[in-house]
Amino acid sequence: MTRIDDTFARLKAEGKKAFVAYMMGGDPDAETSLQVMKGFPGAGVDIIELGMPFTDPMADGPTVQAAGQRALEGGMTMDKVLDMVCAFRTGDQTTPIVLMGYYNPIYSRGVDRFLTEAKEAGIDGLIVVDLPPEEDSELCLPAQAAGLNFIRLATPTTDAARLPAVLKNTSGFVYYVSITGITGAAAAQAATVGPEVARIKAATDLPVVVGFGITTPEGARALAAVADGSVVGSAIVKDIGARKPVAEILANVAALAAGAHSA
Repeated sequence: MTRIDDTFARLKAEGKKAFVAYMMGGDPDAETSLQVMKGFPGAGVDIIELGMPFTDPMADGPTVQAAGQRALEGGMTMDKVLDMVCAFRTGDQTTPIVLMGYYNPIYSRGVDRFLTEAKEAGIDGLIVVDLPPEEDSELCLPAQAAGLNFIRLATPTTDAARLPAVLKNTSGFVYYVSITGITGAAAAQAATVGPEVARIKAATDLPVVVGFGITTPEGARALAAVADGSVVGSAIVKDIGARKPVAEILANVAALAAGAHSA
């Protein structure tokens, strides 16, 4: 059982849905980023998705791309992302942290080294958007062996023939991408997402959370209502990028979390 498994079990026992929040590590600077991250649990965040800045973020929309660029220009590195996690863990040993990003920085570092350091820092899971199931031996299987969940994305184009491959080695939860396209591109609609989530849940016992296209507390509530939780990223990243006060950023996160939890 990982922290992710424990969190979903607890929420299920409480009759609540999960709220997952995404932020880019090091955006707009290391100090502010850590303050926001440390404030997430108190604002109602159940699982933190922490972005690893990368120069070619093909799945990200303009908002998250800009966040990654700000972080890189500010000197953010993989070492510093892991340092953020270590600093967070000095005050919080229970909130799950999922690293989200791309394979290149991990490959460059060396898979074995990366997994050892990620586990030691306090990472619970990985979302690596550019590694398909056919490449599970590259990272997915070693990550699972190291005690990290490997969370896979399912999309509106994941048909019945493809779904078993997507689910085969997935653990922790399934991340359903509610729209076709990049992050922040359009608004997700519960009416269309609901049947797709039901189709995935019929094929797995894993929780299914919905992300992409959720920007308001009402949206978080609507999408969580048809799944096991909702994910908000671009709306939070936009507040961070606007350099709003940390207290204001966290107040907006708390409103989003309250929406998801009320589903």
